[in-house]
Amino acid sequence: MLWVLFLLVAWAVAGITCARLCLAAVEAARPAPEGPGLERQLSLYEAAFLAGGPQRVAELTLVSMHRRRTLLLAHTGWTTVVDPEGEDDLERSVLGAIGPAGQARTAAVRAAASAADAVRALADRLVGAGLAVPDAARSHVASAVRAVQGAAALTLALAAATLLMLPQEQGSTVLVIAWFALPLLLTLGCLAIARIEVYPYTRWASPDGQRLLGSLSPRSDGDERALLTAVAVQGVGALDDPALRAALTGGRMAHRSH
Repeated sequence: MLWVLFLLVAWAVAGITCARLCLAAVEAARPAPEGPGLERQLSLYEAAFLAGGPQRVAELTLVSMHRRRTLLLAHTGWTTVVDPEGEDDLERSVLGAIGPAGQARTAAVRAAASAADAVRALADRLVGAGLAVPDAARSHVASAVRAVQGAAALTLALAAATLLMLPQEQGSTVLVIAWFALPLLLTLGCLAIARIEVYPYTRWASPDGQRLLGSLSPRSDGDERALLTAVAVQGVGALDDPALRAALTGGRMAHRSH
């Protein structure tokens, strides 16, 4: 009756990992005690962070500087400084990432700007306001999801091992499949629910942050702020300039329709 031990292991691992994911999801969705959340307006940088994290903030900064002719973003993948004066800490971090040579690869500039102190300070302010999910909570959810995925794989492996050990009789095969299907359904169902309910919170915005983002309505009406809002919320795919999209994506989206 070794297969019963396998079944108990499958149930135990499935139950523990699913409970861990539920607890992590609750923690990620919990608002900050002092969160003034919905009583404030988001800046473009804040909207960019909540929608896409540090990289989206760096992309928004690059686009804004390019459109003001502070930088030149070439479709070849290079960024060139035109005016070495930044208007805020984020723009100064981009200029610092480019360096004294005045030219650098756009991908390297974006990576360095994403990790700059100015972006970390922005993240800390949003976490303190209850609008962004702390790094620790987001990591716990991601780790818990991987654990549930591992539990599902373990259940399948134990079921396969049991089928190989037992006599090849129709009754025993059906019995094994029926018993092991229960912990497998538990893990798969938990992953499906997590995909729907937990996934937004494992990114960057808390529930309050998600609601504030939902109140923004970027439009493609040619207005500069509307364009930057679209980039902040939707990413560089919202740009209507194929050359600029190519400069920021390496050409991956230059020929896609939007």
